[in-house]
Order: sequence, then structure tokens, then C-alpha cells
Amino acid sequence: MLYLVVSTPHPARPKDIKDARGEWWPWVENLKSKGKAICYYARVGRGAAAIFDVSSNEELHELLTQWTNIVPVMFDIYPLVGSEQAQQLLK
Repeated sequence: MLYLVVSTPHPARPKDIKDARGEWWPWVENLKSKGKAICYYARVGRGAAAIFDVSSNEELHELLTQWTNIVPVMFDIYPLVGSEQAQQLLK
């Protein structure tokens, strides 16, 4: 199951959470090495966007909990359909 997750950090002065933001990158890189994060990007200003490939909503919930334990954020979550799946749906 693919999900696009876009984060918006809670209001805080950037210098107050600089160290926490630095912890996010190794965490998401580890997920990428395991095939759980397909790609990820920093947003201009603050925040991030990532595409996760997980087996269940519970697994996604676990990852989002880990994320918010690193940096407190709010999420916009978009379930995605792969291009092959989308083309099959059109047939």
C-alpha cells in the first residue's frame, strides 16, 4: 500500500527543534534502505513529504508515530495507486 505523507510541523522557532529535525533524516534513510520509504523530500521552509510502501494501516500508523516522536507534526495523508494498478482500473 502506497501513501504520500506530507508533514506540517507544529509552530516552534526553527532553532528550538533544529536537533530534532536532524534526527529525522537518518530515520527516513533507514526506512528507505528497508524499502518502506520510496522517496522523501524536504519542503521549502519546513516540513517534509514522503512516499511510504507499507503492508497495512497499522504499519503506517507505527511509522507516523515514530515520525511525530522525532518532530511534532501534523500530517496530510494520501493513499496512492501505482501506475500499473491505475491502468488496470481503466480497463
